[in-house]
Amino acid sequence: MSDISALWEAESIAVIGASERPGALGRKPLDYLLRYGYKGRILPVNPRSPEILGVPAYPSVKDAPGPVDLALIMVSAERVAGAVDDCVAAGVKLAVIASSGFAETGEEGARLQDEIVAKARAGGLRIIGPNCIGAVGYENRVLATFSPLFGAESVPFEPGTLAFVSQSGALGFGAASLALERGLRPGWVVSTGNDADVTALEVLRELAAVPEVTGLLGYLEDTPDIGTLRELAGSGKPVALLKSGRTEAGGRAAASHTGALATDDRVLDAALRGLGIVRVDDIDELLDVARVFESERRPTGNRVAVVTTSGGSGILAADAVEAHGLELSALEPRSKEALAEIVPAFGAIDNPVDITATVLSDPSLFDRSLDVLIADDTVDIIVAAFCVMAGPDVEKAVNALSRAAEKGGKPILVARTGADFLAPDAPRDLREAGLPEYPTPARALRAAAALWEVSRPRILPDAPRPGTVPGPGAEAGEPELKRVLAEAGIAVPKGRIAENAEDAVRAVTEVGGTAVLKAVVPGLLHKTEAGGVEIGVTADTAPEVHARLAALGGQVLVEELIDEEGEGVELIVGVHTTDLGPVLTAGLGGIFTEVLDDVGHRLLPLAPGEGAELLAGLRGARILGGTRGRAAVDIKAAAELLHRVGELVQDWPAGFALDLNPVRVLPKGAVVLDAALGFEAPEEAGR
Repeated sequence: MSDISALWEAESIAVIGASERPGALGRKPLDYLLRYGYKGRILPVNPRSPEILGVPAYPSVKDAPGPVDLALIMVSAERVAGAVDDCVAAGVKLAVIASSGFAETGEEGARLQDEIVAKARAGGLRIIGPNCIGAVGYENRVLATFSPLFGAESVPFEPGTLAFVSQSGALGFGAASLALERGLRPGWVVSTGNDADVTALEVLRELAAVPEVTGLLGYLEDTPDIGTLRELAGSGKPVALLKSGRTEAGGRAAASHTGALATDDRVLDAALRGLGIVRVDDIDELLDVARVFESERRPTGNRVAVVTTSGGSGILAADAVEAHGLELSALEPRSKEALAEIVPAFGAIDNPVDITATVLSDPSLFDRSLDVLIADDTVDIIVAAFCVMAGPDVEKAVNALSRAAEKGGKPILVARTGADFLAPDAPRDLREAGLPEYPTPARALRAAAALWEVSRPRILPDAPRPGTVPGPGAEAGEPELKRVLAEAGIAVPKGRIAENAEDAVRAVTEVGGTAVLKAVVPGLLHKTEAGGVEIGVTADTAPEVHARLAALGGQVLVEELIDEEGEGVELIVGVHTTDLGPVLTAGLGGIFTEVLDDVGHRLLPLAPGEGAELLAGLRGARILGGTRGRAAVDIKAAAELLHRVGELVQDWPAGFALDLNPVRVLPKGAVVLDAALGFEAPEEAGR
């Protein structure tokens, strides 16, 4: 048993601050442990009572017979430090501090919290909390909590396979109660409060190692640790996270385009997507995903077949398939031929398959249609949508769906649009059959998309290497940056600095006779807006342009003119550092960067193929592939450039912001036309 796993495996629990007074928080854990049949040793700690609720009590945890696997500290904030000292002296390895009055109250509370955590760590004691409601492990009936949920007259206490971990105890146990109401069965519920020592992510990582867990669900308020996220993703268990703070002004002030576009929330989205962790937006969605995580059936692709008794439900389902990034299967020709023999003439055999309300008089329609879809190799997920079916009709549909699921092993999700009173036993029957059920097609497809997200094959990138090779200095200008890029195998225009007007004429001739001239001025990141770029310069116009640009106070760079015919597409590419590590941003670039806001983000290092995946996910991806008579550009070269940039900056120190804007992607090749480097203030760099 690890230290953290005592939350659900503890064989002895000390309740420090135990009380017999009705309504006291210190009484609730004792009540729950006794009421729900905890088999381990219960050790109430109260210096004024030799016995509490018929259980022998002890003046201090040091006086309790050891070993003590878990201590629940329920005393006032000013007494917590003494309780922690006693736990250290007694050799306790894990304590839940339920007490409030710490970092959540302000600076003085934060100072007290830091002192207690430092004291605990020095003594080998891990802390859950403070300011948390505790934890429950259903299998071993470990109720180290004072949540009112377990004081209700009737609470389902059947161990399940879902693990809920929440920083907010009230929200976490509230979600658990809703899960129980909806027929879901949590096996573990843990709140971590202020996350002062053990974090919610650490608990999720620990639970991922429990064989019986089929799904991990978390609510987070703090920015997660990327290392723990990577370990969690590598566990192989499906994970869904609800992270609050989407509307926070997360994009810290940044001089670079990409830094401004890559807000903290977008970066977290990208990190979770890259790791195969589902991010949800609310409790309802978290519970919908939880329902599909209860089943161990996993899809091998994202192609969906919809079978319905209602044309309207089928249309809504088809809309939701596309909206959630899934694909509506075209079905094999032999499947359509078989369905034509089954489905009434006024139904539909093209996906969605509408078997119509005729199923009420001929229940075999469900069986036979599902057999065809199960055997179709173009189908990875089946969604069955039916409406206002009652009693025996629902029972027949459930039986057909259950047989199909067992026969084919493909995930089958049910959208049953109709009141529970029409078929009171349907939720239970569907749950027992391992068929996730939803009230609407859209919610079923949203859950199906989450199931595919955690199931699709992916190569997780290695963790970033520690910085050992310095990048360019803070004063590096565009010429030096482009030299570094070229050395890394990234294409840049041919060019050089022109020292004077006569040298500018020679430089223009060297690069082909028509050139781009740029002002290279320290601190000038947006050259175009400052009038620092001139395109189409010839030997005749070079002296005048050089003089004007030199007057801006810096050097003048002469470069070859790329893509005179306008066949290419401009991208913006950049990297900046965040709390989660260095992040690569790429999207449609040039002057429309902020207007279109069509960018994607990925944590570095990139996994194989991730650059191409980012580009394919842009709304403007079709522009890269050629549209309205324009030639397709070299997407492979663009993706390769993203990977080379990611490799180049991996060892650069924290705090840098690299902008490559624009990158011109041509019918053959991709070239960085402009490059800029900035650095955050030292106090911001480590954020």
